Amino acid sequence: MNSSQAHFPSVAQAALLLLANFLLQYALLALLFDLRHFTGLTEDQTQALVMVLANGIVLVSAMHYSRIRYRELMHATKSSVSATLMLLLPPILLLVPLVLLLDHALLTVVEQVLPLSRWEEQAFSSMVAGSLPAVIATCVLAPVLEEMLFRGILLRSFLSQYPRWAAISYSALLFGAAHMNIYQFLLALWLGVLLGWLYERSRSLLPCIALHSAVNTAVYVLEQMKGTQSQPFLDSADVSTWLAALAAAALGAFVLRRVLVGSNRRTGEAV
Repeated sequence: MNSSQAHFPSVAQAALLLLANFLLQYALLALLFDLRHFTGLTEDQTQALVMVLANGIVLVSAMHYSRIRYRELMHATKSSVSATLMLLLPPILLLVPLVLLLDHALLTVVEQVLPLSRWEEQAFSSMVAGSLPAVIATCVLAPVLEEMLFRGILLRSFLSQYPRWAAISYSALLFGAAHMNIYQFLLALWLGVLLGWLYERSRSLLPCIALHSAVNTAVYVLEQMKGTQSQPFLDSADVSTWLAALAAAALGAFVLRRVLVGSNRRTGEAV
């Protein structure tokens, strides 16, 4: 493997990869839309298929060029998969309530300054539509494919080229920018920093996928509950709810730090 392959992609190359991904999704969406009478696919099914195809092509191409194997991409650590999940999954889930509350508070402020357009409302509604393809795309496909790309390909390369926090920040910025709207950018940006730290410490995509999937699933469930409640849950969150979320997140962060940072200091390898 030559130096260009070992350090692929750089930040500039990563931006081009994301542009290629976007153009590929656009082209595939246009093609499948024209063939909708032959395929019989619904809009949700088409979007899920396009996500898989476009991300799959970009991922396979990047992995082939960099000569990364799937085992190395998903879990590049000596620790077993079961041990990693057993140690990291519980504290990761404790972070989710606070992530949702902070995101909701931030979005409330942003939407007061920049109200959603009708097109944006329709686009966000389609993401959480109550159909099986939308559920699979939001809660399973997006977390897996996006973590493989942004942490498994991009951050993995950045960590070999840039200082630790610069690499994490670059991957988080690109992760936010890939969502192509200010509303999702803000959550994706700081969530990307947290996901980047998890990957940098654990060298495994499994905890990243777990957190990403948990957040997406929780958002999806809360959106489905809006129609059955007089006041959405996050809008009605009081001081006790915030305190409980803070306590859970503090416990989760403490355990993660002990497991990831502590083990790294003792053995030189996280988890």
